[in-house]
Amino acid sequence: MLQIKVKIISNKRLKGNYWHCVLSAPSLARASRPGQFLNVRVSDGLKPFLRRPFSIHNVCGGRLEILYEVVGGGTRNFSCRKSGDHLDLIGPLGKGFDYRYAQNKRVILIGGGIGVAPLLFLSRAIKSMDKLILIGARTKGQILCEKEFKNFISDVKISTDDGSRGFSGRVTDLLKNLISIEPRSKKEIQLYACGPKPMLKEVCNIAKAHNLQAQVSLEEHMGCGIGACLGCVVKTKNGLRRVCKEGPVFDAQELIW
Repeated sequence: MLQIKVKIISNKRLKGNYWHCVLSAPSLARASRPGQFLNVRVSDGLKPFLRRPFSIHNVCGGRLEILYEVVGGGTRNFSCRKSGDHLDLIGPLGKGFDYRYAQNKRVILIGGGIGVAPLLFLSRAIKSMDKLILIGARTKGQILCEKEFKNFISDVKISTDDGSRGFSGRVTDLLKNLISIEPRSKKEIQLYACGPKPMLKEVCNIAKAHNLQAQVSLEEHMGCGIGACLGCVVKTKNGLRRVCKEGPVFDAQELIW
């Protein structure tokens, strides 16, 4: 874990409220693993006082990429930062995805909305040739990173809640349909997911119903980002766990919803 100042290479709007930031951070890039996050001071002033956590979207050479959604004052401040500005950040933080045994499995990634952010880095790291990603969005204008995922995954499926593109319905409904016709043994399937809580809860339910191995990356409000304030605890079978420290990635069977 490092606290350093890094230079912004670019910070651009992708579409709607979604932004993409590229940072020059060689030391952080070398230390980062898929599923970890950065805790960023988004403003040079005291407003907002707390840092904001952002998933590591991708690592390329000495560069780190962040994909984020502007939802409040903190992220709005972040979107105003320009190329050449410097950011004070702490990272990499948290426990990421465990993909050591994924190369021999049918890997299914599930991303809902901005939850696709950490899955691009993961898709590059997993060496399995049998990979599929399900990208869920409310409507076709909010589909994220389809082109980028196609650079690493040949099978990219889209779902939209309103049916404007791809499968009509929730991304978890698409997952259910695919699992029901999946010819492989359930022991040969590995799920990785990130997105809103209701989606992740349903992914965990699907994994339990079909006896599938699954890991989910939780999104929680964080205070310190280093495990001291206990502001991001969740219930697990092993007691309360801190999303910023023991997570953000957890085994599906471990969580109590």
